[in-house]
Amino acid sequence: MQRDGQYAAWFRTPRGEGTGIVYLANGTISGGDCMFAYGGSYQLVDDRFTATLTTRRFADGPTTVFGCDEVEAELIGQFNGNRAVCTGTARQAPGVRFEATLFLQQHETDPAPRPREAPTRAELARLPTFPINRRSAKPFAGKRVG
Repeated sequence: MQRDGQYAAWFRTPRGEGTGIVYLANGTISGGDCMFAYGGSYQLVDDRFTATLTTRRFADGPTTVFGCDEVEAELIGQFNGNRAVCTGTARQAPGVRFEATLFLQQHETDPAPRPREAPTRAELARLPTFPINRRSAKPFAGKRVG
């Protein structure tokens, strides 16, 4: 069962929660959020999976939900339709339980709307008119400024 795609990720531990974007492609995990890059790998058997996820900081801000910047988490989970749920822990934060839910991002497959035909003369006549010589128009004439 193919599960490749872009996922919105919501995750939490007892220390906090966060969101990010995760890409799954041929057993590889990539993605990130505004402060961390995610990487790793996953193995899929039917609807169940195991994964190794790593984080690496690239911008200043708070630590990860594990309490340290760089972690390697071991996860187990299951897909259910367009959603996946997983749990796990990281060596760098023993005893801190990690939970995540991934939501597959559906991309619209409808073609872009075609351009409309050029406006007719009647439609153009309804547009507001401007003075021919814009330099002669003095919108602030007679008004006191300042």
